[in-house]
Amino acid sequence: MQGPGRLCRRNRLAALAQRQYNRRGGSAACEERNSEARRHAIVERLVGTVSRGIRAPIVRQGDDIAQIVVDSVLNAAESEGFSLRDRDVVAVTEAVVARAQGNYATTQQIAADIRAKFGGGTLGVIFPILSRNRFAMCLKGIAKGADKIVLMLSYPADEVGNHLVDLDALDEKGINPWTDVLTEQQFRDLFGYQRHTFTGVDYIEYYKELITSCGCQVEVILSNDCRTILQHTDNVLCCDIHSRARTKRLLQKAGAKTVYCLDEILTQPVDGSGCNETYGLLGSNKATEESVKLFPRDCGPVVEAIQQKLLERTGKHVEVMVYGDGAFKDPVGKIWELADPVVSPAYTPGLEGQPNEVKLKYLADNDFADLQGEELKEAISAYIRNKEEDLTGQMVSQGTTPRRLTDLIGSLCDLTSGSGDKGTPIVLVQGYFDNYTK
Repeated sequence: MQGPGRLCRRNRLAALAQRQYNRRGGSAACEERNSEARRHAIVERLVGTVSRGIRAPIVRQGDDIAQIVVDSVLNAAESEGFSLRDRDVVAVTEAVVARAQGNYATTQQIAADIRAKFGGGTLGVIFPILSRNRFAMCLKGIAKGADKIVLMLSYPADEVGNHLVDLDALDEKGINPWTDVLTEQQFRDLFGYQRHTFTGVDYIEYYKELITSCGCQVEVILSNDCRTILQHTDNVLCCDIHSRARTKRLLQKAGAKTVYCLDEILTQPVDGSGCNETYGLLGSNKATEESVKLFPRDCGPVVEAIQQKLLERTGKHVEVMVYGDGAFKDPVGKIWELADPVVSPAYTPGLEGQPNEVKLKYLADNDFADLQGEELKEAISAYIRNKEEDLTGQMVSQGTTPRRLTDLIGSLCDLTSGSGDKGTPIVLVQGYFDNYTK
């Protein structure tokens, strides 16, 4: 027999569930779903999201990347004793996709496209990021396609947080980065030679040497107003990433003669090069001292093929994405990890949208502040099972990280795979779409 206390508790939970059910306009389908959830809650899962780096062979040009991904995931599952589930996420880094595609370009091929678009002469190269991996080889190619470069750097930092000088140093010297334009000599007189915190590189000197080594003249200025460059030349290459559309618009409005962005360079093959129709040179990485690996193209068929092959071999509907930089920020080095134009250039439809989650601590502190223990757990579970399909703007969803699913999962994958010698260019994410009730 059940005591009166137990019956009272069960009655309260039943009333709660009914209120949530009525709030959503209850339906037979909703009730059936809740009943099914209760029937399958016999064994409680104590582990939520799991992210696994999957080792893969070294990928070469011409390899079947979809088959490599599928085989690597299934071999890992057999080796480690786990199995795939519906709505797992298989993510593959853009680097191996581009390698399989053979999507490369030499500095000479970059130079040919620069000459074709600008006609040589003096070229303004503005707002590049400070990176040996991301921009140095691109700069080599640009320099080979011009007679002189006026290199205009943003300061105190580039677009993704690499600092030329500390912001506090600007305050100390009375420099306003939004209005003050500095020549290279003025910058040196004020701040001397500044080496990057992590790389130990003085990027002004490094970029100058790269340009002059290609037989190109160089002048360096520092400004945060893109229109400053028009005092030196009306032919401009905008090298910023996420602000490029605004930069181009402002320059054209101010009277620039010829303006291109990096996503407009190598959009088509040049002298046998690779290309990227959408992003051009954006998202490229250093391959050799004279070539770059471009951001992968035509990634849609890749993710679709991986999804289909996994469905055929496992019977599970797995979501798939190609990922690059994860879009997270380092609070110490101040670097924003998004030198790629997007986190994910392609993904299956199940990864579209944003999370629709409630904040557990909000429910615990507000709606169910008078409950504890198992009673609190069951009440929150009932709320989650009956939550609205779109919680945008509701207090119960505050603090739930309003980002796109692909950006969130991409960050997780980028941190899991790393960028060094882990050898795990594939990441399997399980349980990401689970919640407190599953």
